[in-house]
Amino acid sequence: MKDMDLVGLSATELSRLIASREVRPSEVMEATLARVAAVNGAVNAVVSMPDAELLMDQARAADEAPRAGWLHGVPMAVKDLIAVRGIRTTWGSPLFADHVPERDDLLAARMRAAGAIFIGKTNTPEWGHGSHSFNPVHGVTRNPYGLDRTAGGSSGGAAVALACRMVSVADGSDMMGSLRNPAGWNNVYGFRPSYGLVPGQAVGDTFLATMATEGPMARTVEDVARLLEVQAGVNPEVPFGRAGEPFGDRLSVEMKGRRIGWLGDWGGAWQVEAGILDLCEAGLRVFADMGAVVEPVAAPYPAEKLWFAWMTIRAMLNAGDKQAMYADPAKRARIKPESLWEIEQGAKVTAADFHAASVIRSKWYARVARLFADYDALVLPVAQVWPFPVEWRWPQAINGVAMDTYHRWMEVMIPVGLAGLPCLSLPVGFGAQGLPMGMQIFGPHGADARVLAMGQQYHLATDWPGRRPPVL
Repeated sequence: MKDMDLVGLSATELSRLIASREVRPSEVMEATLARVAAVNGAVNAVVSMPDAELLMDQARAADEAPRAGWLHGVPMAVKDLIAVRGIRTTWGSPLFADHVPERDDLLAARMRAAGAIFIGKTNTPEWGHGSHSFNPVHGVTRNPYGLDRTAGGSSGGAAVALACRMVSVADGSDMMGSLRNPAGWNNVYGFRPSYGLVPGQAVGDTFLATMATEGPMARTVEDVARLLEVQAGVNPEVPFGRAGEPFGDRLSVEMKGRRIGWLGDWGGAWQVEAGILDLCEAGLRVFADMGAVVEPVAAPYPAEKLWFAWMTIRAMLNAGDKQAMYADPAKRARIKPESLWEIEQGAKVTAADFHAASVIRSKWYARVARLFADYDALVLPVAQVWPFPVEWRWPQAINGVAMDTYHRWMEVMIPVGLAGLPCLSLPVGFGAQGLPMGMQIFGPHGADARVLAMGQQYHLATDWPGRRPPVL
């Protein structure tokens, strides 16, 4: 096959072709390295790449090796918040600019065991803080649909690598939309699983830190589902685990009569730039055309209470996780301002504050569970702003209304994150400037297969990721 054919295929197609020996992993790697050489310089999505000949050696070994799993011989780049054995892993921080792990984190180990060949890392903001992928180690990742615009974050490098056909499938992580925002801004799919389905490391606190999770990204929903099968499954060393399912074989669903609730701008509580809600409503009409019942839903819980809970718990977790670095003046001087602010806010949280925030979180979980008695899924925009200029650190205002924190403009993400719900970012097309946007469709905890199946019907009807970026 021609190089363009190989890099344009889905991971599912590549996996089938490699398994049937119609294509060799070395052919896929050669095509992948050629694509990275051609486009990565413009977007800076894939970083810390090993020597090309070393990667070709690994691919040639996979040519002859027994099939390891679904990812056998498939090139992948792992988000730079995940440790990968033998490949520089920095967390975007100058404190770890030369760090090369001796062992894989659990997520990387699972993907490697399934046969993936790691070609490097995908770029991310320092410590994953902020939905704009820039850091002092690797620089900024640019949006391939507008090189003067942000790619989002924190899984910005992963989303761009997918959009540019440098990889066919990718991992990401999500606390405040880091799988969902960059997927929407790069015209691909990103899935935040139910909390516990994709377990983390048995490191630090694993009982209170339940708002962030890792998950899959891809250009097709089937690839998302099949990578989720690789990533999912209980880690007995951490609590709240959930068993995986054959998600890729459960993508059929009848949409006629399904009920979908549209939450929009949360009853006017959030500022949203012009055109975003209209594009999402056009996406919702795709579901309506398939026979689903789509209707607006009034704001189901006070936005200001959700924000208080989110800010309190997030800050406390960041302060606890990074207090040792902060206590060292030399290290503190090399931490970015937004991360310092998080740590300092968290240090002020009292036991009473944290308890009040946790009660709000608990009440919201109960309230949204009752909503799902009436709806099969709920929908929100994937962002409140269009991809902004790459030189900005973050949007200072929306519609003339000042944003009081570096992440307030991503408030639309917190209802899902607070409750730990399964959520798929769906592309909804392009705005007046040719920039992509998305909407997030989510269901009750544990309904991952249902959300993915609904997303699959949408993908079959639209295939927005088939519209390649101008950089290609």
